[in-house]
Amino acid sequence: MHILVVTETYPPEINGVARTLAELVGGLRTRGHTLSLVLPRRRAGTATSVVVESGLVHHEVKGLPLPGYPELQFGLPSRGLFERLLRTQRFHAAYIATEGPLGYAALRACERHGVATLSGMHTNFHQYSRHYHVGLIAPLLLRYLRHFHNRVDATLVPTTAMAAALFEQGFERLRVWPRGVHAQQFDPRHRRAELRAAWGLGDDDLGVLHVGRLAAEKNIDAVFTAFAAIRARRPEARLIVVGGGPIERQLRARHPDTLFAGPRTGRDLAEHYASADMFLFPSKTETFGNVTLEAMASGLAVVAFDLAAAHELIRHGHNGLLADADDDAGFVHQACRCTEDDDLRLQMKRHARETALQQDWPRLILELERLFVDCGTEGRDDDLEDAVRTSERP
Repeated sequence: MHILVVTETYPPEINGVARTLAELVGGLRTRGHTLSLVLPRRRAGTATSVVVESGLVHHEVKGLPLPGYPELQFGLPSRGLFERLLRTQRFHAAYIATEGPLGYAALRACERHGVATLSGMHTNFHQYSRHYHVGLIAPLLLRYLRHFHNRVDATLVPTTAMAAALFEQGFERLRVWPRGVHAQQFDPRHRRAELRAAWGLGDDDLGVLHVGRLAAEKNIDAVFTAFAAIRARRPEARLIVVGGGPIERQLRARHPDTLFAGPRTGRDLAEHYASADMFLFPSKTETFGNVTLEAMASGLAVVAFDLAAAHELIRHGHNGLLADADDDAGFVHQACRCTEDDDLRLQMKRHARETALQQDWPRLILELERLFVDCGTEGRDDDLEDAVRTSERP
């Protein structure tokens, strides 16, 4: 298949959406498909630039800084580019990952040219708006998102709970496509005594980890509240925070005893996970929360609210601990429970790894491939089945 992918975030940016898009693109390329990727450019230069790799063509277009995230860009409409691409090349389908001006222009162009479209609900922007002093526009933003997603052939969501919630809000043609993890990369075997020593931890001391973007909508204060209660019980415990973001400077000033490791990637990130003992994830605005699954694959006991990936993957008391979504005190209580019961924590660490091993990316890419076929063969493109059969030949 030849697939058009439109997104406003992509590596080397570090966030869950960018990492998911990298897995989508890389997985489909591995399956033998060709992709054309349209995204805002990350450097000064001409309005549109093209970078060609094996099985992948990047088209970089003009963008502007995203409010609240100046290091991210939202793409300008680029109608001419989409018209030229769709007029001169044959696309079996399109995946539109973001709903801004760039994504909307892509959707309209695909409608005009009869190209099947999938979209993904990657970010709860209508919930994020409440954290940036624009909560009054949340209903308007929700209305726009519903209008956008109800025009595509299918919207992919990462959890059944999110599908149910969006259905209640009037979203149509929802399909569940979970997120995966590379369990060989995120593995307890990457635990490093040297890293723990650098954190000031001995073999039996407690390393408490949080990985995520340091931003207002992430409910990060709950981590520090929980850790204060943990340290009252385990004075030797250390809190390690991996990630960066717009409130990092304020957090460093307010919590000088916390080890802020900054953004980490690759093997370095995997070692930070594996060298900790438990993981606190306080966000209530995630569509999934990839870091939850990465922590579980790394053999960590996870404490989270009963939402998103945690709701789907964690069995309370078996492979992690959950607090009700509106129970901040319960989150602190579960964090302390994980701290105090060593046998329970060790059991949950083992079972968390077992759960994560069932969420491998290659299987999910096969599911995604089938979703493209289902989308495209509903009266639009009979060649899709042949394209996939070709990719499946040994």
